[in-house]
Amino acid sequence: MSTRAKSLVDSALRRALPGRCAFCLAPALDAQPWCRDCFETLPWNLPACPVCAEPQPGACQARRCGTCLRRAPAFVRARVPLRYSEEVAWLVRRFKFRASPRAGMVLLALLEASLTEEARAWPQVLVPVPLHASRARGRGFDQAEWLAKRLALRLRVPLRHGTRLRDTPSQRGLDRQQRRTNLRRGFRVEGPLPSRVVLLDDVMTTGATLEALALACLAAGAEEVEAWAIARTPLGET
Repeated sequence: MSTRAKSLVDSALRRALPGRCAFCLAPALDAQPWCRDCFETLPWNLPACPVCAEPQPGACQARRCGTCLRRAPAFVRARVPLRYSEEVAWLVRRFKFRASPRAGMVLLALLEASLTEEARAWPQVLVPVPLHASRARGRGFDQAEWLAKRLALRLRVPLRHGTRLRDTPSQRGLDRQQRRTNLRRGFRVEGPLPSRVVLLDDVMTTGATLEALALACLAAGAEEVEAWAIARTPLGET
């Protein structure tokens, strides 16, 4: 089935099932695409490192992780509310590889639900993680751009774009340091940027991509950068 056909089917399902939970089809909470039970049992990324959002399963409270203690990233903090597993992983795959607008809207709503008023007021500009042009053409869909356009409107902040300078090899199977090396000087952002910049992606793995883009934003005049994503890959699954 083509992407357009999938989108038409997805749109038809949204019209046919108004007010239903995206996960179990039970009656949804008012103005939200989920029911209370599903929302409460999602794989929330708690506790997690307050700097890089690395999951800390089994910890009593969130603490800065050893990696961030040894070497702080270029971004000052990461806000990533969910773990990439279970229902969330299913939604992300449906959004990313099938261009499902319903899945995208649910993911965006989950991110928004996790943001405090302070967080919503923090960014002065939003920068989505860019795909290389050849990869964007091949996939036909840029998930970070799709999310960023809608979130920028809701937060009432401007959208700025970076450029991925080279189509880097796949990050799959690389450790954190190898990913950083793979992406070194991989982005350019035209300045000047305002002081506070938020980077946006759908999934954060080790943070190497967001780190490289944060460095490009700092070089373009930003003073502080935050990294936002919807889901964080659990430990040992990078």
